[in-house]
Amino acid sequence: MPDPQPHIVAENLTMAYGDFLIQENLNFTINRGDVFIIMGGSGCGKSTLLKIMIGLKSPKIGDVFYDGQPFWGGSEAEREATKRKFGTLFQSGALWSSMTLAENIGLALQQYTDLEDAEIREVAAYKLMLVGLAGFEDYYPSEISGGMKKRAGLARAMAMDPEILFFDEPSAGLDPISAKLLDDLILELRESLGTTVVVVTHELASIFAIGNNSVFLDADAKTQLATGDPRELRDHHPNYVVRNFLQRGEAAASAA
Repeated sequence: MPDPQPHIVAENLTMAYGDFLIQENLNFTINRGDVFIIMGGSGCGKSTLLKIMIGLKSPKIGDVFYDGQPFWGGSEAEREATKRKFGTLFQSGALWSSMTLAENIGLALQQYTDLEDAEIREVAAYKLMLVGLAGFEDYYPSEISGGMKKRAGLARAMAMDPEILFFDEPSAGLDPISAKLLDDLILELRESLGTTVVVVTHELASIFAIGNNSVFLDADAKTQLATGDPRELRDHHPNYVVRNFLQRGEAAASAA
């Protein structure tokens, strides 16, 4: 196995809204090719951390480094260049309802590339094929199921061949079968494309199915309590709060 290569490094991050502290002293490393899970209970700041990592909110203290380069400490132009390496799938899928799936995927390509319309259509069809939606290019979001919308949103996130994919609660609103299919798809894309994946989730099934690295945020302590492989944290971490969060499904099963 080759040595891990740090791709994303968070250093001394403090997150706050005005004087209201969300989390402080966050330090973790995401290696190239990781599926990294941002986890913790409700209200701990998972989505806020994601916003800082993708450039939607600035940290109060600290920075995020991509390939060793500071994201917030650099210029606006440098930050925009780094953001071109991102693809993001939000909870809702964030598809434009007035556009077909192909048009949704092609929007970024129209804005940021010199591709002709026919070439953009070809790329859109290929991305939809990758997520199992070949033949759905001319469908509108209202004409497909929730699970298909998530996959279409993933195809759109992949439009610019990103180095890093960010997911905000990808399984939210999906039935267990659709959620499992989406997890499998994330792993397939990571394997075939070599993409680094960052996922915000509290779903245990997804955490253990796809994650090989993670950070655990705690709303009471207002800092991270653990980082590492979620299976190792579940089985061996000395902090009861971490183990309890990751073993809660087992506790419910034994109680039944």
